[in-house]
Amino acid sequence: MAHANLKLPMRARTPIPACAGVGLRSQHHRDSLISPAKAGWLEVHSENYFGRGGAPLRNLEDIRADYPISLHGVGMSLGSVDELDRNHLRQLKALITCIEPGLVSEHLCWSSFGGSYLNDLLPLPYTGATLTFLVTRIDEVQGFLGRQILLENPSSYLEYQYSTYSESEFLDELSRRSGCGILLDINNVYVSCTNHGWNALDYIRNIAVDQVKEIHLAGHTVNTIAGRNILIDTHNGPVSESVWLLYQSALQRLGSVPTLIEWDADLPSWQVLVDEAVKADAYLEKCYEQAA
Repeated sequence: MAHANLKLPMRARTPIPACAGVGLRSQHHRDSLISPAKAGWLEVHSENYFGRGGAPLRNLEDIRADYPISLHGVGMSLGSVDELDRNHLRQLKALITCIEPGLVSEHLCWSSFGGSYLNDLLPLPYTGATLTFLVTRIDEVQGFLGRQILLENPSSYLEYQYSTYSESEFLDELSRRSGCGILLDINNVYVSCTNHGWNALDYIRNIAVDQVKEIHLAGHTVNTIAGRNILIDTHNGPVSESVWLLYQSALQRLGSVPTLIEWDADLPSWQVLVDEAVKADAYLEKCYEQAA
């Protein structure tokens, strides 16, 4: 079993800087290389580059020469009771060897059962049994990859009545016991806290400062169901003003943390994405100045 003082070998050639980056999608591969507007770093979805060779991987190798790269996975299904997918892990390890990313991350969720995969990142019950199970799974993954992974807090629309930890307490304890880091998605914090009536500032205060290695920012959608507003993590628009304010509060506690702009649907121009990153950089710079 892993421990909080776990030391894993680092293979990253270029660390992710404490500035704003952009989630890179295939539509913007060319823009990222030829546009004068650049982001500080880029993050890609790991599974999009699992194929052997081909244009996507060649493009990513070209981009890797100009940018620090972070790998963000969506398909590991860490919280499932299914066996870990060995083929998935082998492909991820091969991609890590090829790209030498600064960070590798996944989600605190499950998305498969009995070998069938769902097109969603589903929440877990936050109990002692779940904690023990996940520590073992994370230990196995980190040992196989030879890398620390980060886990991202989910956006959620329901909660389990028999959870014995709050989500933030669970994530913090999981990080301490397993040696994984935390990818703190501020939009997800805002979405989940609004949907469930949790206190977003308390959520952030429950996370140990030294465990947070990356932050995500994204847009969400407000849906009205049976007269009640439900926030949905859609990644299809700019970061809301409420999430920017929560981000500002988070930085006051966490300090300058590499921050990613995520935009996955209704993609805008490359310049719009970089402009969002510039806005995040302004918050990071202010945080740095206040700490100096």
